[in-house]
Amino acid sequence: MLYRQSGQFKTNYAADQQIFPLRQDRIAMALLLAFAFVVVPLVGSTYWLSAILTPFLILSLAALGLNILTGYAGQLSLGTAAFMAVGAFITYNFMLRVPWLGFIPSIILAGLCAAGVGLAFGLPSLRIKGFYLAVATLACQFLVLWVLQRVDWFKNYSASGVITVQTIEIFGYAFESPASKYLLTLSVVAVMALAAKNMVRGRAGRAFMAVRDMDVAASVIGIRIMRTKLLAFAISSFYCGVAGALYAYTYLLTVEPEAFRLDLSFRILFMIIIGGVGSILGSFLGAAFIVLVPIFLNQIPALLSVPLSTAAISHMELMIFGAMIVFFLIVEPHGLARLWAIAKEKLRLWPFPY
Repeated sequence: MLYRQSGQFKTNYAADQQIFPLRQDRIAMALLLAFAFVVVPLVGSTYWLSAILTPFLILSLAALGLNILTGYAGQLSLGTAAFMAVGAFITYNFMLRVPWLGFIPSIILAGLCAAGVGLAFGLPSLRIKGFYLAVATLACQFLVLWVLQRVDWFKNYSASGVITVQTIEIFGYAFESPASKYLLTLSVVAVMALAAKNMVRGRAGRAFMAVRDMDVAASVIGIRIMRTKLLAFAISSFYCGVAGALYAYTYLLTVEPEAFRLDLSFRILFMIIIGGVGSILGSFLGAAFIVLVPIFLNQIPALLSVPLSTAAISHMELMIFGAMIVFFLIVEPHGLARLWAIAKEKLRLWPFPY
């Protein structure tokens, strides 16, 4: 009875088009953000903040970037980790060579550099699509990592190839504790998720979806296909570049090409498949699933008193991920986000039938 729309009238266009039209959704989101910003840093342990929540937020941002490209614009990409690597290394070089610039301007400029790389490797999308476009972005993955490994300037001529990142300072405050890094990551992710939600509801998002559904029809009604596809690659790469910078500076604390291998691109692709393709919420749900399932599997042997080796648990993770991907592709292609939407609709009508 609490989740009802009755009595909530819209008196203007802006109220009808707001992100959360139901009062209950607005209250729930406000409580969730208050809990995330205030309660979690106070009660969360160092392990939860640094090893679970921070990577969850970063991978959610990367999945959000891929979802803009694949879910909304319909352009398949396997080079997400490469764009993240560009963001991480360019941020490191800005912080090293232009120290007065600061961290936030550095990650913005690094995101723009990643967007430039995305534009370059998005050019094949004008001629090819589907599997062939995925192969082209796969070439981006290998080429970018090869350049970062071979050109010593990006690594500041480090012999080991593993570089410790600089301390994050914003307005004289050093972000050194796990709680402060978590809050910084949460702030960036919240702002960029809000921007993505508004973008996909606007003119650019409608153009992306039109190109995704039928590019010929989109071209007939006046949508510029080349501009729309390249814009999708640029925005997606920008999000992935910022996610890569946060991945290096608030989670790994190192910058190394090995952290951005091909398996990271596949993990992010699995996130949007499980969470929901073409959904902002699905990016977060898929990232939560990918991050939390290994933790749950590691606890099963202790709970059931069953001795399992680390290799067996690792194999179980792969099997479960594969089974979940097949399940969602067959039963619910729109993923966890669609299941959540169905649950909300049932809750709004309960106890009455459809």
